[in-house]
Amino acid sequence: MTNNKKLKIFLVALILMLTPSTVQAMHIMEGFLPAKWCIFWFAVSIPFVIKGMINLSKVFKEQPKKKILIGLAGGFVFVLSALKIPSVTGSCSHPTGVGLGAIIFGPTIMTVLGIIVLIFQALLLAHGGITTLGANTFSMAVAGPLVSYFIFRFLKKKKVKISTCVFLAAALGDLATYTVTSFQLAIAFPDPIGGMMASATKFLSIFALTQIPLAIAEGLLTTIIYNLLSEYKKEGVLSDENIH
Repeated sequence: MTNNKKLKIFLVALILMLTPSTVQAMHIMEGFLPAKWCIFWFAVSIPFVIKGMINLSKVFKEQPKKKILIGLAGGFVFVLSALKIPSVTGSCSHPTGVGLGAIIFGPTIMTVLGIIVLIFQALLLAHGGITTLGANTFSMAVAGPLVSYFIFRFLKKKKVKISTCVFLAAALGDLATYTVTSFQLAIAFPDPIGGMMASATKFLSIFALTQIPLAIAEGLLTTIIYNLLSEYKKEGVLSDENIH
């Protein structure tokens, strides 16, 4: 069986296994954050979205062959981030899927793909919300891709094995998303006695029960897909400009 067929079968199986059967999943759910924090996170995320749109437009114009891979990266994010494992009130744990695209295309393009995914999930799956779109975008589509991208680049420069680079980039990018989410919730809802840090500690400790195993699983899955894409490149299906 060729690598082309293997990848197609793998992706179909992945979608069938991971497509959520419920519409009650969420990132930070609609109406959960106070209005001032909704506005704040929108404002913080906008520059990254604008930069990502500029970079995406440049890629489409100069390297049109990457459109298929960009679509794949967006679909990967949509499927993985639609999973739900209930965690703290008003949120849940789930994979993010942003590491793969951040490694291949850079972090800001994943910001654009991430916000598109979040909008569709909010409107079609009741997953997240429009008022909390800015907060969810910053945690999943800004912080996560940035961490994944720089970890991958740093480890690759240190001559670390490429599979290890991909695994750690995807897993730590996932954990970065939930670290940011925990602080977003802690800032909005500080502990009456211990303040923001006490609240953040509570959120982080609860998230860790579900998110650490999920991050490991996401790291392994991302590594498998990256390796399959690398095989595509060896067969000439993907050029050197498509995947590092």
